[in-house]
Amino acid sequence: MESRNLFRFLLLLLSALLVLLFTRTWIHLPYTPSDKAELLLCSHYSPWCTSKNRIQAKSEPNSPKSQNHQTQNPHHPLDPLTITEINQARTILSSYKPFSSSPFTIHSLVLSEPEKPTVLNWKKGTPLPPRKASIVARLNSQSHILTVDLSSNQVTHHEISTKSGYPTMTMEDMTTSTWAPLSNPDFNRTIQNRGVSLSDLACLPISLGWYGKKEEDRRLIKVQCYSMQGTANFYMRPIEGLTVLLDMDTKQVVEISDKGKEIPIPKAKGTDYRFSMAGKNTIPLNPISIEQPKGPSFTVENGHLVKWANWEFHLKPDPRAGVVISRATVRDSDTGEVRNVMYKGFTSELFVPYMDPTDAWYFKTYMDAGEYGFGLQAMPLDPLNDCPRNAHYMDGVFPAADGKPYVRENMVCVFERYAGDIGWRHAESPITGMEIREVRPKITLVVRMAASVANYDYIVDWEFQTDGLIRVKVGLSGILMVKGTPYENMNQVSQQEDMHGTLLSENVIGVIHDHYITFYLDMDVDGSDNSFVKVNLVKEETSTEESPRRSYLKAKRHVAKTEKDAQIKLKLYDPSEFHVINPSKRSRVGNPVGYKVVPGGTAASLLDAQDPPQVRGAFTNNQIWVTPYNRSEEWAGGLFVYQSKGEDTLAVWSERNRPIENKDIVVWYTLGFHHIPCQEDFPIMPTVSSSFDLKPVNFFDSNPILRVSPNLEKDLPICRASASA
Repeated sequence: MESRNLFRFLLLLLSALLVLLFTRTWIHLPYTPSDKAELLLCSHYSPWCTSKNRIQAKSEPNSPKSQNHQTQNPHHPLDPLTITEINQARTILSSYKPFSSSPFTIHSLVLSEPEKPTVLNWKKGTPLPPRKASIVARLNSQSHILTVDLSSNQVTHHEISTKSGYPTMTMEDMTTSTWAPLSNPDFNRTIQNRGVSLSDLACLPISLGWYGKKEEDRRLIKVQCYSMQGTANFYMRPIEGLTVLLDMDTKQVVEISDKGKEIPIPKAKGTDYRFSMAGKNTIPLNPISIEQPKGPSFTVENGHLVKWANWEFHLKPDPRAGVVISRATVRDSDTGEVRNVMYKGFTSELFVPYMDPTDAWYFKTYMDAGEYGFGLQAMPLDPLNDCPRNAHYMDGVFPAADGKPYVRENMVCVFERYAGDIGWRHAESPITGMEIREVRPKITLVVRMAASVANYDYIVDWEFQTDGLIRVKVGLSGILMVKGTPYENMNQVSQQEDMHGTLLSENVIGVIHDHYITFYLDMDVDGSDNSFVKVNLVKEETSTEESPRRSYLKAKRHVAKTEKDAQIKLKLYDPSEFHVINPSKRSRVGNPVGYKVVPGGTAASLLDAQDPPQVRGAFTNNQIWVTPYNRSEEWAGGLFVYQSKGEDTLAVWSERNRPIENKDIVVWYTLGFHHIPCQEDFPIMPTVSSSFDLKPVNFFDSNPILRVSPNLEKDLPICRASASA
């Protein structure tokens, strides 16, 4: 009997280690770039082209350079907490009652940003405002919100949350939840009865939303598992219908639901996506790269202040938002004046509801920022593939559940992009007798991060253009969350709608789902007091005597007085522009200066407004919202999203209908995707993307890039591939 128990213990230990192996990329891993070298010969014999810089090895310019975080100090009021400051905040909290006498878990420990006027009035070279840490911690089954003053070593604010919902899960919450079911004999028997070896098991922690009182008063999570036998892409091999309900705090199994015993586990063949497994059937494309013989045009000062062309902004990684862009200013090419555009912008929340109401799927309605931490899921970026040559890489420094800091390497990259696009051009027709051909290349600056939230990968770009435009782009890639099915061919399916998705391969269904990404945009157009203007294009009809025309379009402007005036649902046949203006600042000819939100292709939620997931995700009911600035209102799904009831969301705040005319206002914009999977998404999906723009409107007196110089042949080396390389 003792030997049997020992064997069981060793088996459980081995299984737990295997699961942790598959989740290891969620914790800090050093990045090792490729050793691949390339050699070019140059027809101009440029010193740059013929130099040894053309041979790229690990330590050459393409490779991210490790940063010494132990010696970093803050230089700007918005700089993130350093390792020293995180350790200091943890020490202060550990000596503060009741935290000094009871075990606690830290769910968030970030900079408590100074008040906005303090940041706006701060000048480089002057002392920094007092540094403070904002902490969310769990103690005695309660969520505590604290502020720690690092200069006085005191806790200056402490409250216990009374709202529904729990803080963002820690990485430890997620990893320990994946192997906790292995300590339950019933779960192990269920896995083995499905024909899966415990050594081939991979499990995922799945947030469960909120569907009633039975899910209150304790932190719960659901765990579903896959077979990783024969493939790295275990997502394509679900153990369908098996769901474990787990108490996240005690790690005890509450319930096991096993309703898919008749559904086979899909085969492993054809699911691996790694290049090493591609064999001979690769697509023949030669390497491509953008060369910058004089180096990049941007600089990153003191780790976080980015300067490029006419732009300057503060950049920092964030465990919940991913990246935060702050104090974005642009220099006016006519006057030389540095002008404010945006005080702060970031990804506030993601909402991903799946469209399958069955027992194993109905609860899959993720809030990836508030539940999992969008920045916590950011993976190291891959030089030459995620980011091009001459990119600058930035690490994130985050606290673990015990408050000890760790480094998320190469989390963000900054680079210049030239894709052959045109900034502006004009060529005169020969009939004018003038030989004019003026063209300017469009070169932009991109800030990028990529979050791998389990199966899905989100690529977020903030792209700055010299004409004053900011483009925010989201790309979706990674692996579909699929459902096991007995079907192997569509000729077996009587009602396709009953599948809730698309048959992608034998025994694999890609379930229909949506993605919504809501952005927080604190616009400060030439100052903080702004107004939101809806500019409607309306049809006007002419009289017979007035014109040969029957109709024309006219722009009618409406200044939003309150929040409800600014709740916008986009309509194709009710076209509008959406301006954020400064009514007290005028252009040379008298127009109010402004920026406009230019929507891209987007999707709107079709769920019932009272459907529990949509109540929590009500911030997607409109594509645009405008609220008065309130530093406590930054997260569209609420501060505590996990298992929340939806009573603390952007939609709830906006119902107050507060005045927003000529105020410090925040614009919220939601990008949306409807995703009906197709076979091309199997076994890994090509990137699909959408974007929106923040574009100057009467902000400049004329074309701000009129004076941009063209590219000239003499300025660029011409390189050709060596036949022997």
